Amino acid sequence: MTDRDILPDTFKPAHYDLVIRDLDFENWSYKGTVRIDGALVKPTSEIVLNTLELKLLGSRITISDGKSDLSWESTTFNEDTKTQRSTITFPEQLPACAKASLTIDFTGELNHDMAGFYRSQYKPAAPAAASVPRDDEFHYMLSTQFEACDARRAFPCFDEPNLKATFDFAIEIPDDQVALSNMPEKETKQVGGGKKLVSFERTPVMSTYLLAWAVGDFEYVEAHTTREYNGKKLPVRVYTTRGLKEQGRWALEHAPKIIDFFSEQFEIDYPLPKSDILAVHEFTHGAMENWGLVTYRMTAILFDEKLSEARFRNRIAYVVAHELAHQWFGNLVTMDWWDELWLNEGFATWAGWLATDHLHPEWEVWSQFINEDMEQAFLLDSVRSSHPIQVEVRDALEVNQIFDKISYVKGCSVIRMLASNLGIKTFLKGIAIYLKKHTYGNAKTEALWNALSEASGVDVNAMMRPWIEKVGFPMLAVTEGKQQISVKQSRFLSSGDVKPEDDQTIWWVPLAIRGKVGSQGVESLALTTKESSIDGISDEFYHLNANATGFYRVNYPESRLKLLGTQLQHLTTEDKIFITGSAADLAFSGYSTTGALLSFIQGLKSETHYRVLSQALDSIATLKSIFGDDEQTKNGLEKFTLELIDKALKQVGWEGPKDEDFNTSLLRKRLLLSAVANSHEGVRAEAFQRWSAYQSKPSESPIAANLRAPVYRAAIIKDTSNAVAALKREWFTTPAIDGKEICLQALGHTPDEAVIKNDVLPFLFNTAPPAPAADAVPAGDMHILAGVLGANPTARPLLWAYLRDHWDQFSAKLGGNPIVVDRMVNVSLSRFADLDSLREIEAFFAGVSTKGFDRTLEQVKDKIRGRAAYKSRDAKGVKEWLVANGYA
Repeated sequence: MTDRDILPDTFKPAHYDLVIRDLDFENWSYKGTVRIDGALVKPTSEIVLNTLELKLLGSRITISDGKSDLSWESTTFNEDTKTQRSTITFPEQLPACAKASLTIDFTGELNHDMAGFYRSQYKPAAPAAASVPRDDEFHYMLSTQFEACDARRAFPCFDEPNLKATFDFAIEIPDDQVALSNMPEKETKQVGGGKKLVSFERTPVMSTYLLAWAVGDFEYVEAHTTREYNGKKLPVRVYTTRGLKEQGRWALEHAPKIIDFFSEQFEIDYPLPKSDILAVHEFTHGAMENWGLVTYRMTAILFDEKLSEARFRNRIAYVVAHELAHQWFGNLVTMDWWDELWLNEGFATWAGWLATDHLHPEWEVWSQFINEDMEQAFLLDSVRSSHPIQVEVRDALEVNQIFDKISYVKGCSVIRMLASNLGIKTFLKGIAIYLKKHTYGNAKTEALWNALSEASGVDVNAMMRPWIEKVGFPMLAVTEGKQQISVKQSRFLSSGDVKPEDDQTIWWVPLAIRGKVGSQGVESLALTTKESSIDGISDEFYHLNANATGFYRVNYPESRLKLLGTQLQHLTTEDKIFITGSAADLAFSGYSTTGALLSFIQGLKSETHYRVLSQALDSIATLKSIFGDDEQTKNGLEKFTLELIDKALKQVGWEGPKDEDFNTSLLRKRLLLSAVANSHEGVRAEAFQRWSAYQSKPSESPIAANLRAPVYRAAIIKDTSNAVAALKREWFTTPAIDGKEICLQALGHTPDEAVIKNDVLPFLFNTAPPAPAADAVPAGDMHILAGVLGANPTARPLLWAYLRDHWDQFSAKLGGNPIVVDRMVNVSLSRFADLDSLREIEAFFAGVSTKGFDRTLEQVKDKIRGRAAYKSRDAKGVKEWLVANGYA
């Protein structure tokens, strides 16, 4: 692609030597010197590189022709903040030379924006080392976050993924603190004044975004791999701030096993001499795959056996596996440019679930993937303003918006579809070929398809190109004849208004048919044309996309869908989840009816599998959020929900045995929450009783970790004002690592307008005077509360009004990190279901700069249009079905 806005190709970096010193905890600044060795590719008097929020003090370039060295100095720097570049101008033309060395002195900021080299605030769990920076409220640790384009915030560099280099790194820190980086420590020198200079071994060749370091009052727990690497077992450590290291044990149980698993599956040993994990107190994403020093959000890595909710076991195991998959896929072999971000993220998502499934088959993680992740990808990819998996990124600053469900989860879904069709063994063989061919280099998507074609003997490129390059996914409309079906593919849009120009793509669609006459298993036919007929199909029972390995929707005749609802014994867990999700999407878009969806869900009354019931409850929750402003419809849907969960709820009750299986413990929480949300009197009364006992004697009546959510929700409904105050206190004081997250989710369900306005929104946005930082949600967690408020019909318009009226203040507070702004716009606004709100949103954003979230804003608008269309089309039909079936 020629129109990428990339750095001029005058200087090609090969090695960085970076030293950071004079960390100033009063003014939150530091000094640095970087020497960049490389080649001057062509004669020039200017060198352009990336910088952001740095001050360049002086520079020198030395070139060597083998006999003599020539040097030039410059303090002429021209910074362009818009493109995040600085031009260094030298007094005369520099000749091209294979050996050049550019040295720059600079100062930088230890910002509080979760990007670049930044500080995180925390309350220490144990007395901290004397030199740890602190104020009246918090202690601070320092760490880095460079992906996508924030290495340039920490030091001047050529910050593009295919400008790989090796790195030497050293940092001057207080004597009583710990420094970490990608590689093991090389040496420590005392430099006087209570400080030491810690330097690290040289890294392999890698992209700037993978460099990392951290400074803090750290301690660790350690384990080793079973396999040997270069004759030694590999050390794996989980680092935390003091007092938390024991909560790293669950992650530590998994990481060494995952490293061994991937080393075998990818046929390449883990390439570094150590693997460190660091829990960071403030973090934008779940984790970051820095080579050899992976950084994590606290709830994505720490688990307290007594206080943490069970679902975090699964989250931690998966996130550790995802990040470790990147050590090969992304770090060892890197995408050529950000338009192929999916190559990193889609693959790491798939490999993360593969490893988690290997270690915990009893969790049934692929049914979790279909229920939680694939659904999210369908939701985003069914709007017109979605984007292809491989999306054009002209300017690196656009890339933050594509760290989304398309790159991660649709990417994973198409990889899973392909792997299932080639066979996992063959697929992994192709992955090994790809990694070996491009080790320490950069590669494009085509290189992956070529390696998979080599392993399988199939033309993978032809099969996969539409899936990667085109937006959207197909819906298969099924027409039935005698022992025959015809299947027609067309693009699915949730708005239901597909125009001819939207529907140009013909996808390779693996049909995976169960129910062919005379066949016991799954027939692996594929649809490669717009339409095709298939003979020999049983009239009694058949279905497409067995085990839900294909990324598409199936539109059965309504009578067939109803029949499938009575044939659940022939369907796998994955099938039931997939058929429910398909029926919900088809009702939403108008290709089918909500009555057909509800009739199918009625058949699930005897179901007790967590994931199947979850999918059904998610579908009903969408109906409630769109049609629930009509009291009769809302009551009918609540009655319908309570009937659906009745059997399973009686089975699981409030308490389970100590060694209860993982999915049952998750099911209990989901069912109790659902019972509370849908006005189950008995469950609400019991939940509130537990809340009251906890409020009066917390130490004698603690609430079990897995029951906090339903108990908190019941309290918020029954005693709103007091519960909000109590949950804000709980948020502030909770010793549980996941406690803050669970409090925020409960607070989002506040049903009282005045309490939302006076107590919840100021707490979210930190505007209540005098508002010490400790009394407000930190930027990295704002989306947790905002997402629930955005889904709460009472809170949604108030949240929007608040965002609109305080936009300048909000974007100034979070402007240092565009990811947070983008995420807030998405979670706060996408649940409206009326065109008046859409017009307000459009009018407001027409007058402000939307750079950094323009793509997301278009998707939000499309989602609102779809919800509004569904509401106006089907409100009457939904109510009629509920009345006819005795629910309303």
